[in-house]
This record gives sequence, structure tokens and C-alpha cells, in this order.
Amino acid sequence: MPDILAKSQMPGHVATCRKYRERLAQRPRGSSNGSPLEGRHGLPARPPLLTALPSERSSIVQVPSWKNTELGTMKRAALWLVQRIGEGNTFTKEELRSDFHGVAQIDRRMRDLRDFGWRIDTSREDAALRQDEQRFVSAGEPVWEPGKATKKREGHAISAVQRRELLARANYICRSCGIPAGHTYSGTYETAQLDVARRAVVSSDGSRSTQLVVECGRCRVGGRALEVDLGDLTARLSRLSAFDRQILAGWMRDSEREFSEVEKLWGLYQALPAESQAELMGRLR
Repeated sequence: MPDILAKSQMPGHVATCRKYRERLAQRPRGSSNGSPLEGRHGLPARPPLLTALPSERSSIVQVPSWKNTELGTMKRAALWLVQRIGEGNTFTKEELRSDFHGVAQIDRRMRDLRDFGWRIDTSREDAALRQDEQRFVSAGEPVWEPGKATKKREGHAISAVQRRELLARANYICRSCGIPAGHTYSGTYETAQLDVARRAVVSSDGSRSTQLVVECGRCRVGGRALEVDLGDLTARLSRLSAFDRQILAGWMRDSEREFSEVEKLWGLYQALPAESQAELMGRLR
């Protein structure tokens, strides 16, 4: 105690106390310590460790790095797309395998992301891509978060056996446009490649489901957001005449239909540029 009293009587300490009392006297009554960064006795305070407000802290999400080897391969692949590639950009299998050197089945784990809503296009969906390129179109479920990678969407992965059965059942033709597999699109050198697409279906009772349909690459891309309402189709079918119902029944039975010459010309006309359409229309008048 005497040492403390003696220290309080030191000239430097007395001067410091006097300055502190003067600062208090100049400060309005009821005010705080002045500056937000001013600590006790008017000394500078230590800067806060986290500058975000409490309301902002709750929105901060710690996203792990794709290089974290403690994560599963699919989670790392998702983070790699987000952190390394970015939505809308392309990448190659060589780039993927180079960054995941020595990681088994990285290609398959990348494909598995589609079951969680991730859209990754290949040259089958995007004609602008090369055979070895893919495009990261949009992200789906954040599978690196707890519980987000355990339950797949309804549209589970299609096995090779299931794909072969669906193609055979469809007689290897596109269910949307009718082109057979390997045939050339009219006016092009591009051949049709068939694959299995998922179609959102609304049943007559209002329930929704996802069903599988065989389509060519062109129709698969154009019909990605298509939804079929069976109740509406049934109502429209009931309004057909007996003759039209018989024709439609024949098409359904044969799983194909023959287009008349007028219908073929209409299809060609629709694909013409506006100037050529106007010219052709003028010749019919």
C-alpha cells in the first residue's frame, strides 16, 4: 500500500491525473468516452476483432476451400466450380483432372452434382462447346453444408441399363420431333444424338412428378423448362371429333406419324429468315 501511495505522488502520475480530470470537466454531462475507438482514461482502445454488426454476423457463412482434402470429392468438385470456374464459364476435363490429381472418379462425382440441381452442360446440350469442354451454367444445392449432400432430388441418376431400355422402348427416335438416332437434321450435317431427359408432369389430380423421356439434343435443350399438364391434354382430346380421334389413335399405336407435303413445307417455311418468308408469301398471292 505505501508503494502505491508513493507511486501516486510521482510528478508524472500527478500530471496524468490532472489531464484526465480536465478532459472530464470539458465533456458534457452524460456523455460517453467520446470517440468509438477511445478507451478508458481517454487512451486509444484496441480495434474490434470483428467489424460486422451483430445483425450482419448472422449472415456470414464460412465456405470451405475446394482444396480441403477432408471434404468428400463431390463437395470439393462443387466448391471448385464456384471458386475456381464461376457460373457461365467453361472448363475441360484436363483442367479438372489436373486440379484433382490422383483423386479417383472425379468425373463421376462432378456428374453427381446434377442430382442436386447443379447445371453443367456438355456439347450435347450446348452446341457451342467442344467435345472436351463443359460449361458451369448454374449452382444448385450447397452440398458442402451439413445435411445438403445426403438426400438426392427425385430425378436420381439414370443407369446405363435403364437408358438402354428407355431408348429401345422409344424405338430409338426422339419423342418430341420424331428424328431417329443418327439421322441428319434437315439442311445441316449435324446428326441427331438421343438421350434421356426429365420432364415435369402435372397429373389430372394436380400432383407433380418427374418422368423420363427420350429426346434428341436439340429438343432436350429447348424443352428443359417444359411442363406437361395431363389434365389439359385430356380435356383437349375430349373435344376432338371422332375422325380426328381415330387419326390420333393411329399415330399413338404406331409411335410415329407421316407428315403431309403441306406440313413439311410449313416446317421449312418456319425455319426461313424473315426476308425469305416474305418473298415466299408474296409468290403465293
